[in-house]
Amino acid sequence: MTIFTGFMVYLMTFWTVLFCVLPWGNKRHENEEEGLAGSAPANPRIKQKFIITALVSAIIWGIIFALVEMQIVDFRGIALQMAKEDGRL
Repeated sequence: MTIFTGFMVYLMTFWTVLFCVLPWGNKRHENEEEGLAGSAPANPRIKQKFIITALVSAIIWGIIFALVEMQIVDFRGIALQMAKEDGRL
């Protein structure tokens, strides 16, 4: 896996995990304020959620990296097989 590929895999993993972590622990405001959406969280804790996301993404990226480097998952082999089935090779 090249540096660029590793970075892109981490970035995709980060955004996927972020959208899973964002709704954790959100509570609505007790008092409805003028100009504030009723669904807006009282305390979004964005910094904490980004740290959690970064750590979980790093663990998932490490697993993906290990699977690719040990050739347990061989994306090039899969792509070649698909090309052969399509008659491109």
